[in-house]
Amino acid sequence: MESYTVVRPEHLNQYGHLFGGCLLKWVDEIAWIAASRDYPGCRFVTVGMDRVEFHRGVNLGAVLRFVCHESRRGRTSVTYEVQVYTDDLESGREEPIFSTHISFVRLDEHGRKTPLPLRP
Repeated sequence: MESYTVVRPEHLNQYGHLFGGCLLKWVDEIAWIAASRDYPGCRFVTVGMDRVEFHRGVNLGAVLRFVCHESRRGRTSVTYEVQVYTDDLESGREEPIFSTHISFVRLDEHGRKTPLPLRP
């Protein structure tokens, strides 16, 4: 799955760069959407990210591209790899700024772990 967003003034930290918390929120949301689309009807909650390391700062107006795909499936959990790139709309160049693996667990209506459905 791919998704895009634009870095706006409300996303900046005190130094004028993208606030890391905003990026983490977007990564979590996009990966959750991917999991929910891949497993319709399942309730997922985030259980962890394997690594949080920002490769470079991002400025106001940057267009970010998020690439997300399933990387591992367990009995009750699924992990997605998320890669984030910044696009320079003037030059057409793209640079990686962040990547991680984010894991979700499926819960039933009582909040207990429950197995993922079988895939056809």
